[in-house]
Amino acid sequence: MRLVRRLRLSGLLIPLACTTAAVAQEPAFDASQFEKKPFELGGYLEFKQEDFALNPSGAFYKLGDVGATGRDSLDRSTGTLQLAGKLRHGIGTFDFRTSSSLQRDQLTHDHANTLFEAAYSLRPDPHFTVEAGKRALRWGKGYAWNPIGFVERPKDPNDPNVAREGLWMADADIIFNPGGSLQTVAFTPVLLPVSSRVNGDFGARDHLNPAAKLYLLYRDVDIDFAWQGKGSRAARFGMDFSANLVSNLEIHGEWARIGPSPQPVTDAAGQVTTRVASATSLLFGLRYLTARDTTYIAEYFRNGSGYSDDDLRQFYGLVDTAFAQAQQGGGALLLQKARTLGQGGYGRPNPGTDYLYLRAQQKDALGIVYFQPALTAMVNLRDGSWQMTPELQYTGINNLELRLRLFVLHGDSESDFGEKQNTRKLEFYARYDF
Repeated sequence: MRLVRRLRLSGLLIPLACTTAAVAQEPAFDASQFEKKPFELGGYLEFKQEDFALNPSGAFYKLGDVGATGRDSLDRSTGTLQLAGKLRHGIGTFDFRTSSSLQRDQLTHDHANTLFEAAYSLRPDPHFTVEAGKRALRWGKGYAWNPIGFVERPKDPNDPNVAREGLWMADADIIFNPGGSLQTVAFTPVLLPVSSRVNGDFGARDHLNPAAKLYLLYRDVDIDFAWQGKGSRAARFGMDFSANLVSNLEIHGEWARIGPSPQPVTDAAGQVTTRVASATSLLFGLRYLTARDTTYIAEYFRNGSGYSDDDLRQFYGLVDTAFAQAQQGGGALLLQKARTLGQGGYGRPNPGTDYLYLRAQQKDALGIVYFQPALTAMVNLRDGSWQMTPELQYTGINNLELRLRLFVLHGDSESDFGEKQNTRKLEFYARYDF
């Protein structure tokens, strides 16, 4: 009931904002806004409120801190400040992005300060750039997933456009314009070192990890070829493409082949073995814009590095056994083993093998400018579990974005979305850009 009451209350905020800003003036054109300034500083301040309806029977409820409390709901408030700056001098540019957050709920009070990006680049020629520092690269054409995102942290499919923390690296961009059908060629070499103090979460230490991407624009078709050499992770390579079949219909795809990689696998008794195998991942999607400004996005993702249904059922069985044993005073050793596994591949947002993503978003709905409702669905095609997310978004107030989302998760026992920590989540945030 608390979740429903908050939904009704929060649902008034966006329509109210829409009515108070119904008359908006178009900004006057100012050429100085487009001139490159020696120093720029911006960012945003965000307040987010989340109300969780928890899932006491879910595996990840039992593995989390809430498992010991017996709670069936949780309210979380988060304040975030992100700063982004850029300093230019001659052919050199230094840019950075930081994120600072404060978070509070009934169980924890936490804070974090993270450097997302900080890199210095030199551009002696419009067709050549070299840089070093912490950078968040974005490889791939997929909206919710990127199989060829070899040198970046994975996207959150629930919020694919959110800024992500980068990795320390040295990279370059070399651009050619041959002309004719092959309009543009761009080559991006990358070196990504891993040590005890740099990029420690990327994989095994003491490797330089070379990688590269070759981009081609051929007859209005975007094509990328990506490669990462063997080092902290297994060698891998892949490609992507994006093309407009007609002006309002775009198709895109990605394909990646990953060399032999270790994958921990457990049975319901907690016996862990390591499986080594190669994997192939692929994605195919489309984006369609109707005459009424409704955007549809659909993607199929085959996660070659994911766990099979039987693998996941064995893990969920281990969690049930370990949690029951701990509750009966039998010790927490088995539960700790399950937690360690849950922090790895089993705990990824999409640990399975086959997923479908669907999203519909309406521009200027109900005749209200800048009001964009949307509906997103994510389905595990193997076990039939799913997540549905209706949302309301309004950006009609200068520099302010308001968004209200409701996550509804459904699935049987021992299914992907049925074993998540919560069955519902109501989220509202206000973000002010400056």
